[in-house]
Amino acid sequence: MSVMYIRGGNPLEGELAVHGAKNSVLPILAACLLARGPVTLTNCPRLTDVTTALGILRCLGCQVEQEGRTIVVDPTGAVGSTVSEEQMRAMRSSIIFLGPLLARTGEAHLTYPGGCELGPRPIDLHLAAIRAMGCEVREDRGIHCQGRPKGGEVQLALPSVGATENAILCAVGADGPTTIINAAREPEIGDLQSFLNTLGANVRGAGSSTVTVEGGRPLSGGEFAIMGDRIVAATLLSAAASAGGRVRLRGVDWRHLATVLSVFHQAGCRVESRLEYVELKRDRAKPLKGVPTIRTAPYPGFPTDAQAPVMAALAASQGCTLFVETMFDSRYRHVAELMRMGADITTEGRVALVRGVERLHGARVEASDLRGGGALAAAALGAEGATVLSGLNHIDRGYEGLEEMLRVLGADVERREE
Repeated sequence: MSVMYIRGGNPLEGELAVHGAKNSVLPILAACLLARGPVTLTNCPRLTDVTTALGILRCLGCQVEQEGRTIVVDPTGAVGSTVSEEQMRAMRSSIIFLGPLLARTGEAHLTYPGGCELGPRPIDLHLAAIRAMGCEVREDRGIHCQGRPKGGEVQLALPSVGATENAILCAVGADGPTTIINAAREPEIGDLQSFLNTLGANVRGAGSSTVTVEGGRPLSGGEFAIMGDRIVAATLLSAAASAGGRVRLRGVDWRHLATVLSVFHQAGCRVESRLEYVELKRDRAKPLKGVPTIRTAPYPGFPTDAQAPVMAALAASQGCTLFVETMFDSRYRHVAELMRMGADITTEGRVALVRGVERLHGARVEASDLRGGGALAAAALGAEGATVLSGLNHIDRGYEGLEEMLRVLGADVERREE
């Protein structure tokens, strides 16, 4: 079993380029099915979820080559319309293949997706969007969809990121224009729009609550660079806030992190935001301060994926911080592990009260989900003594070589086999 051995107490210092965004590259890889020629993607993070997505593309008939952070997908020979149960269970984001499969082949056969257990994440919104475009949806030991999508109006009951992306991808291959109302506004949707338009699509409105798609335009191949991962950046900034020091991150838009940066500023960190970088400084001799209520919300609100790492940093602070998780039912699974390290946290339903302590201490802890794993690593860097972190399979889904990134910033961390 692989574990991460982290010795806390060293301030972080240095500069790092943030790798490509997991939540951007996965829908873009699925979107490659809509192209009529080879697609070259750069700045692709080397993650287990990306490996799963590439496996799905290969099973559907695509030719895939990967060298470092560059991926070439040739979908010319893709004829499949079925994603296996094993592949669907490997990651939640596998449902994103639904829309492009319908647009390309007129049918899609999938089972229910797996991934981190964060509570119910129903795919009803995805299926409702598909139905709104005239496709037949049948749920019988899986999800079976048929029909050529037609343009129209898709009204989302909630601004779901995945449902918005699936609706866009399906609408690109639809007959006629489609308007998606109450669309999610996350930056990764803007990246998907930019990619599709690079290939010849006409998608407008990403970043707002209304997205329009002109369907039926043939898409060529092309080249595209994946945006930087704002959640990886939030985790590294949380690590710097926890351990102290000065960290500068390049390759990420600070505006996508505005709510997270505001929290760190209120907690007593010095934050500098520029077009080229974002920098966080924290004097280790001065403890962090508790901040007013942090309530997760769809973008541009505070991101649910940043809740756990920021909580880890504020576990050692002066004062209290109240977290309200509005997105998922089971997103406090990291709390019990933080308490093993000496944190004082009380949870009730979707609310967590963090009573800051002077210092956390090292312990043996286990990641039970992706962002919780990043949080525990951030906490360990500010703790006294050594922490042994297991459950690295979750971390590897969304962080490319987390221990290597932290070492670049001066952390005492290594991956070991036990």
